[in-house]
Amino acid sequence: MSATKYQGVILAAGHGSRMGPFGEEMPKPIVPICNKPLLAYQLESMKAVGIDEVFIVIGHLGHRITQTLGDGSRFGVRIRYVEQQQRLGIAHAVGQLERHITRPFLLMLGDIFFEIPNLGSMMDEMERNRAAAVIAVKEETDAEAVKRNFAVLLRDDGTVRRVIEKPRHVPNMLKGCGLYLFDMPVFDAIRRTPRTAMRDEYELTDSIQILIDYEFPVRIAPVVDWDVNITYTRDLIDCCMHQLRKLNKMSLTGEGCDLARGTELTDTVLGDRVIVRKPARLQRCVVLSDVVLDDGRAHTDTVITKHSQLRGLTGLFEENANATT
Repeated sequence: MSATKYQGVILAAGHGSRMGPFGEEMPKPIVPICNKPLLAYQLESMKAVGIDEVFIVIGHLGHRITQTLGDGSRFGVRIRYVEQQQRLGIAHAVGQLERHITRPFLLMLGDIFFEIPNLGSMMDEMERNRAAAVIAVKEETDAEAVKRNFAVLLRDDGTVRRVIEKPRHVPNMLKGCGLYLFDMPVFDAIRRTPRTAMRDEYELTDSIQILIDYEFPVRIAPVVDWDVNITYTRDLIDCCMHQLRKLNKMSLTGEGCDLARGTELTDTVLGDRVIVRKPARLQRCVVLSDVVLDDGRAHTDTVITKHSQLRGLTGLFEENANATT
Protein backbone atom coordinates (compact mmCIF):
# COMPACT_ATOMS: atom_id res chain seq x y z
CA MET A 1 0.00 0.00 0.00
CA SER A 2 1.25 3.47 -0.90
CA ALA A 3 2.81 5.62 1.82
CA THR A 4 1.13 8.70 0.32
CA LYS A 5 -2.34 9.45 1.66
CA TYR A 6 -4.91 9.93 -1.09
CA GLN A 7 -8.43 11.31 -1.09
CA GLY A 8 -11.24 9.77 -3.11
CA VAL A 9 -13.75 11.44 -5.44
CA ILE A 10 -16.79 9.84 -7.07
CA LEU A 11 -18.95 11.72 -9.57
CA ALA A 12 -22.57 10.68 -9.12
CA ALA A 13 -24.61 13.65 -10.32
CA GLY A 14 -25.69 12.36 -13.73
CA HIS A 15 -29.22 11.69 -14.94
CA GLY A 16 -29.86 8.21 -16.37
CA SER A 17 -32.13 9.46 -19.15
CA ARG A 18 -31.31 6.55 -21.48
CA MET A 19 -32.62 4.06 -18.93
CA GLY A 20 -36.16 5.35 -19.36
CA PRO A 21 -38.52 5.28 -16.35
CA PHE A 22 -35.97 3.29 -14.37
CA GLY A 23 -33.66 6.32 -14.47
CA GLU A 24 -36.39 8.38 -12.81
CA GLU A 25 -36.85 5.82 -10.03
CA MET A 26 -33.21 5.33 -9.07
CA PRO A 27 -29.93 7.17 -9.82
CA LYS A 28 -27.49 5.03 -11.79
CA PRO A 29 -24.71 5.12 -9.15
CA ILE A 30 -26.81 3.03 -6.75
CA VAL A 31 -28.35 0.54 -9.17
CA PRO A 32 -27.98 -2.91 -7.59
CA ILE A 33 -25.27 -5.14 -9.04
CA CYS A 34 -26.09 -8.54 -7.58
CA ASN A 35 -27.97 -6.81 -4.75
CA LYS A 36 -25.19 -4.37 -3.87
CA PRO A 37 -25.21 -0.70 -4.94
CA LEU A 38 -22.79 0.14 -7.73
CA LEU A 39 -21.05 2.75 -5.58
CA ALA A 40 -20.46 0.17 -2.85
CA TYR A 41 -18.04 -1.62 -5.16
CA GLN A 42 -16.21 1.65 -5.82
CA LEU A 43 -16.00 2.52 -2.13
CA GLU A 44 -14.64 -0.94 -1.34
CA SER A 45 -11.98 -0.54 -4.04
CA MET A 46 -10.94 2.80 -2.57
CA LYS A 47 -10.80 1.42 0.94
CA ALA A 48 -8.62 -1.47 -0.27
CA VAL A 49 -5.89 0.99 -1.33
CA GLY A 50 -6.03 2.97 1.92
CA ILE A 51 -8.44 5.76 0.97
CA ASP A 52 -10.73 6.59 3.87
CA GLU A 53 -12.03 10.06 2.93
CA VAL A 54 -14.32 10.19 -0.11
CA PHE A 55 -16.18 13.11 -1.69
CA ILE A 56 -19.26 12.19 -3.70
CA VAL A 57 -20.66 14.78 -6.10
CA ILE A 58 -24.44 14.36 -6.28
CA GLY A 59 -27.24 15.89 -8.34
CA HIS A 60 -30.19 13.98 -9.83
CA LEU A 61 -31.99 12.10 -7.01
CA GLY A 62 -29.05 12.88 -4.76
CA HIS A 63 -31.09 12.20 -1.64
CA ARG A 64 -31.43 8.58 -2.72
CA ILE A 65 -27.65 8.27 -2.80
CA THR A 66 -27.18 9.82 0.63
CA GLN A 67 -29.90 7.58 2.08
CA THR A 68 -28.29 4.49 0.59
CA LEU A 69 -24.66 5.16 1.51
CA GLY A 70 -25.04 7.27 4.64
CA ASP A 71 -21.82 8.58 6.16
CA GLY A 72 -19.79 5.71 4.70
CA SER A 73 -18.98 4.07 8.02
CA ARG A 74 -20.25 0.65 6.95
CA PHE A 75 -17.72 0.75 4.10
CA GLY A 76 -14.90 1.89 6.37
CA VAL A 77 -14.70 5.38 4.87
CA ARG A 78 -15.97 8.88 5.65
CA ILE A 79 -18.21 10.26 2.91
CA ARG A 80 -18.76 13.97 2.31
CA TYR A 81 -21.39 14.98 -0.22
CA VAL A 82 -21.10 17.97 -2.55
CA GLU A 83 -24.04 18.97 -4.75
CA GLN A 84 -23.45 20.01 -8.35
CA GLN A 85 -26.09 22.64 -9.01
CA GLN A 86 -25.49 22.78 -12.77
CA ARG A 87 -24.49 19.76 -14.83
CA LEU A 88 -21.81 21.26 -17.03
CA GLY A 89 -19.54 18.29 -17.61
CA ILE A 90 -17.04 16.16 -15.75
CA ALA A 91 -14.34 18.83 -15.46
CA HIS A 92 -16.88 21.24 -13.99
CA ALA A 93 -17.92 18.64 -11.41
CA VAL A 94 -14.31 18.04 -10.37
CA GLY A 95 -13.71 21.78 -10.19
CA GLN A 96 -16.47 22.10 -7.60
CA LEU A 97 -14.23 20.17 -5.20
CA GLU A 98 -11.16 22.39 -5.31
CA ARG A 99 -11.75 23.90 -1.87
CA HIS A 100 -12.16 20.43 -0.36
CA ILE A 101 -9.20 18.62 -1.92
CA THR A 102 -5.87 18.99 -0.13
CA ARG A 103 -3.77 16.20 -1.65
CA PRO A 104 -3.66 13.81 -4.64
CA PHE A 105 -6.97 12.10 -5.27
CA LEU A 106 -8.44 9.10 -7.03
CA LEU A 107 -11.40 9.94 -9.26
CA MET A 108 -14.05 7.44 -10.35
CA LEU A 109 -17.07 8.05 -12.56
CA GLY A 110 -20.00 6.79 -10.53
CA ASP A 111 -21.93 5.13 -13.35
CA ILE A 112 -19.18 2.68 -14.34
CA PHE A 113 -18.63 -0.76 -12.88
CA PHE A 114 -14.90 -1.50 -12.68
CA GLU A 115 -13.07 -4.75 -12.12
CA ILE A 116 -9.72 -3.44 -10.86
CA PRO A 117 -7.72 -6.08 -8.98
CA ASN A 118 -4.50 -4.04 -8.98
CA LEU A 119 -5.69 -0.50 -8.35
CA GLY A 120 -2.66 0.27 -6.19
CA SER A 121 -0.40 0.23 -9.25
CA MET A 122 -1.91 3.60 -10.24
CA MET A 123 -0.43 5.09 -7.07
CA ASP A 124 2.89 3.38 -7.76
CA GLU A 125 2.92 4.88 -11.26
CA MET A 126 2.24 8.40 -9.95
CA GLU A 127 4.85 8.25 -7.21
CA ARG A 128 7.55 6.52 -9.27
CA ASN A 129 7.28 9.03 -12.14
CA ARG A 130 6.15 12.12 -10.20
CA ALA A 131 3.18 12.33 -12.53
CA ALA A 132 0.53 15.04 -12.38
CA ALA A 133 -2.06 12.52 -13.54
CA VAL A 134 -2.42 8.80 -14.17
CA ILE A 135 -5.14 7.51 -16.51
CA ALA A 136 -6.52 4.00 -16.09
CA VAL A 137 -6.62 2.29 -19.48
CA LYS A 138 -7.73 -0.97 -21.02
CA GLU A 139 -6.58 -2.59 -24.26
CA GLU A 140 -9.78 -3.18 -26.20
CA THR A 141 -10.57 -5.59 -29.01
CA ASP A 142 -13.58 -3.58 -30.22
CA ALA A 143 -12.94 -0.15 -31.74
CA GLU A 144 -16.47 0.93 -30.83
CA ALA A 145 -15.57 0.69 -27.14
CA VAL A 146 -12.82 3.26 -27.70
CA LYS A 147 -15.16 5.51 -29.68
CA ARG A 148 -17.64 5.55 -26.80
CA ASN A 149 -14.95 6.68 -24.35
CA PHE A 150 -11.64 8.33 -25.20
CA ALA A 151 -8.45 7.35 -26.96
CA VAL A 152 -4.96 7.67 -25.46
CA LEU A 153 -1.80 8.25 -27.52
CA LEU A 154 1.64 7.71 -26.00
CA ARG A 155 5.14 9.00 -26.57
CA ASP A 156 8.08 6.61 -26.82
CA ASP A 157 8.93 7.25 -23.16
CA GLY A 158 5.47 6.07 -22.02
CA THR A 159 4.02 9.47 -21.19
CA VAL A 160 0.71 10.52 -22.69
CA ARG A 161 0.97 12.96 -25.59
CA ARG A 162 -2.71 13.25 -26.50
CA VAL A 163 -6.19 12.25 -25.34
CA ILE A 164 -9.13 12.31 -27.76
CA GLU A 165 -12.71 12.39 -26.45
CA LYS A 166 -15.03 10.01 -28.37
CA PRO A 167 -12.75 9.78 -31.42
CA ARG A 168 -14.38 9.43 -34.81
CA HIS A 169 -11.35 7.50 -36.08
CA VAL A 170 -9.64 5.21 -33.58
CA PRO A 171 -5.84 5.70 -33.54
CA ASN A 172 -5.21 2.58 -31.44
CA MET A 173 -7.11 0.21 -29.16
CA LEU A 174 -6.10 1.88 -25.89
CA LYS A 175 -9.23 3.10 -24.11
CA GLY A 176 -9.44 5.55 -21.24
CA CYS A 177 -11.74 4.07 -18.62
CA GLY A 178 -13.20 6.84 -16.44
CA LEU A 179 -10.78 6.17 -13.58
CA TYR A 180 -8.03 8.70 -12.83
CA LEU A 181 -5.42 9.74 -10.31
CA PHE A 182 -4.74 13.48 -10.11
CA ASP A 183 -2.40 15.79 -8.26
CA MET A 184 -3.25 19.40 -7.48
CA PRO A 185 -2.23 20.97 -10.86
CA VAL A 186 -5.41 19.56 -12.39
CA PHE A 187 -7.44 22.35 -10.80
CA ASP A 188 -5.47 25.03 -12.63
CA ALA A 189 -5.98 23.04 -15.84
CA ILE A 190 -9.72 22.91 -15.18
CA ARG A 191 -9.85 26.69 -14.74
CA ARG A 192 -8.22 27.01 -18.16
CA THR A 193 -10.62 24.54 -19.81
CA PRO A 194 -13.10 26.08 -22.29
CA ARG A 195 -16.59 24.77 -22.92
CA THR A 196 -16.83 22.45 -25.89
CA ALA A 197 -18.78 23.61 -28.92
CA MET A 198 -20.40 20.22 -29.45
CA ARG A 199 -21.82 19.51 -25.98
CA ASP A 200 -21.44 22.91 -24.29
CA GLU A 201 -19.69 21.23 -21.37
CA TYR A 202 -16.30 21.29 -19.70
CA GLU A 203 -14.61 18.03 -20.73
CA LEU A 204 -12.09 16.40 -18.41
CA THR A 205 -10.11 15.15 -21.39
CA ASP A 206 -9.57 18.80 -22.39
CA SER A 207 -8.23 19.51 -18.89
CA ILE A 208 -5.88 16.53 -19.16
CA GLN A 209 -4.66 17.78 -22.54
CA ILE A 210 -3.93 21.17 -20.98
CA LEU A 211 -1.77 19.42 -18.36
CA ILE A 212 0.08 17.67 -21.18
CA ASP A 213 0.52 20.86 -23.20
CA TYR A 214 1.96 22.60 -20.14
CA GLU A 215 4.47 19.74 -19.89
CA PHE A 216 3.12 18.10 -16.77
CA PRO A 217 3.84 14.36 -16.96
CA VAL A 218 0.71 12.27 -17.52
CA ARG A 219 1.03 8.48 -17.36
CA ILE A 220 -1.19 5.44 -17.89
CA ALA A 221 -1.89 2.37 -15.79
CA PRO A 222 -3.50 -0.75 -17.35
CA VAL A 223 -5.39 -1.67 -14.18
CA VAL A 224 -8.90 -2.31 -15.57
CA ASP A 225 -9.65 -5.97 -16.30
CA TRP A 226 -13.33 -5.39 -17.12
CA ASP A 227 -15.65 -2.40 -17.11
CA VAL A 228 -19.14 -1.43 -18.19
CA ASN A 229 -20.77 1.97 -18.26
CA ILE A 230 -24.33 1.55 -16.96
CA THR A 231 -26.00 3.51 -19.76
CA TYR A 232 -28.86 1.25 -20.81
CA THR A 233 -30.84 -1.41 -18.99
CA ARG A 234 -28.99 -4.13 -20.90
CA ASP A 235 -25.75 -2.87 -19.29
CA LEU A 236 -27.20 -3.49 -15.84
CA ILE A 237 -28.26 -7.00 -16.88
CA ASP A 238 -24.85 -7.76 -18.42
CA CYS A 239 -23.09 -6.50 -15.31
CA CYS A 240 -25.17 -8.67 -13.01
CA MET A 241 -24.59 -11.71 -15.24
CA HIS A 242 -20.84 -11.06 -15.11
CA GLN A 243 -20.92 -10.93 -11.32
CA LEU A 244 -23.02 -14.09 -11.12
CA ARG A 245 -20.33 -15.93 -13.06
CA LYS A 246 -17.67 -14.57 -10.70
CA LEU A 247 -19.72 -15.81 -7.75
CA ASN A 248 -20.14 -19.17 -9.54
CA LYS A 249 -23.91 -18.90 -9.23
CA MET A 250 -26.72 -19.50 -11.71
CA SER A 251 -29.03 -17.12 -9.85
CA LEU A 252 -29.09 -15.02 -6.70
CA THR A 253 -32.02 -14.54 -4.35
CA GLY A 254 -32.14 -11.76 -1.75
CA GLU A 255 -33.45 -11.98 1.78
CA GLY A 256 -37.11 -12.54 2.58
CA CYS A 257 -38.20 -13.69 -0.90
CA ASP A 258 -41.28 -15.89 -1.38
CA LEU A 259 -41.55 -17.71 -4.72
CA ALA A 260 -44.53 -19.71 -5.92
CA ARG A 261 -43.87 -23.41 -6.35
CA GLY A 262 -42.77 -24.09 -9.92
CA THR A 263 -41.04 -20.74 -10.42
CA GLU A 264 -37.89 -21.16 -12.53
CA LEU A 265 -34.87 -18.87 -12.23
CA THR A 266 -32.03 -18.93 -14.75
CA ASP A 267 -29.26 -16.31 -14.70
CA THR A 268 -31.51 -14.08 -12.60
CA VAL A 269 -31.02 -11.79 -9.61
CA LEU A 270 -33.86 -11.17 -7.17
CA GLY A 271 -33.62 -8.33 -4.67
CA ASP A 272 -34.86 -8.54 -1.09
CA ARG A 273 -38.49 -9.31 -0.26
CA VAL A 274 -39.49 -10.25 -3.81
CA ILE A 275 -42.79 -12.15 -3.96
CA VAL A 276 -43.77 -14.25 -7.00
CA ARG A 277 -47.41 -15.23 -6.47
CA LYS A 278 -47.88 -17.37 -9.60
CA PRO A 279 -45.32 -19.74 -11.14
CA ALA A 280 -43.13 -17.72 -13.50
CA ARG A 281 -40.06 -18.33 -15.61
CA LEU A 282 -37.33 -15.70 -15.30
CA GLN A 283 -34.20 -15.83 -17.47
CA ARG A 284 -31.47 -13.15 -17.45
CA CYS A 285 -33.64 -10.88 -15.32
CA VAL A 286 -32.92 -8.39 -12.55
CA VAL A 287 -35.84 -7.95 -10.16
CA LEU A 288 -35.48 -5.10 -7.69
CA SER A 289 -36.41 -5.32 -4.03
CA ASP A 290 -40.03 -5.31 -2.86
CA VAL A 291 -41.54 -6.30 -6.21
CA VAL A 292 -44.67 -8.45 -6.06
CA LEU A 293 -45.03 -10.30 -9.37
CA ASP A 294 -48.30 -12.08 -10.07
CA ASP A 295 -48.57 -12.35 -13.86
CA GLY A 296 -47.35 -15.96 -14.19
CA ARG A 297 -45.49 -15.04 -17.38
CA ALA A 298 -42.08 -15.85 -18.81
CA HIS A 299 -39.65 -12.92 -18.63
CA THR A 300 -36.32 -12.74 -20.47
CA ASP A 301 -33.64 -10.02 -20.44
CA THR A 302 -35.80 -7.75 -18.31
CA VAL A 303 -35.33 -5.39 -15.38
CA ILE A 304 -38.44 -5.41 -13.21
CA THR A 305 -39.15 -2.67 -10.68
CA LYS A 306 -42.26 -1.87 -8.67
CA HIS A 307 -43.41 0.54 -11.36
CA SER A 308 -42.01 -0.58 -14.71
CA GLN A 309 -40.36 -3.29 -16.75
CA LEU A 310 -37.67 -2.71 -19.35
CA ARG A 311 -36.53 -5.42 -21.71
CA GLY A 312 -32.80 -5.02 -22.03
CA LEU A 313 -32.30 -6.31 -25.57
CA THR A 314 -35.15 -4.46 -27.25
CA GLY A 315 -35.21 -1.36 -25.07
CA LEU A 316 -39.02 -1.54 -24.85
CA PHE A 317 -40.73 -0.14 -21.78
CA GLU A 318 -43.77 -1.65 -20.17
CA GLU A 319 -45.80 -0.25 -17.30
CA ASN A 320 -45.63 -2.84 -14.56
CA ALA A 321 -49.36 -3.43 -14.14
CA ASN A 322 -48.71 -6.98 -12.99
CA ALA A 323 -46.37 -6.02 -10.17
CA THR A 324 -47.80 -4.52 -7.04
CA THR A 325 -46.34 -2.96 -3.93
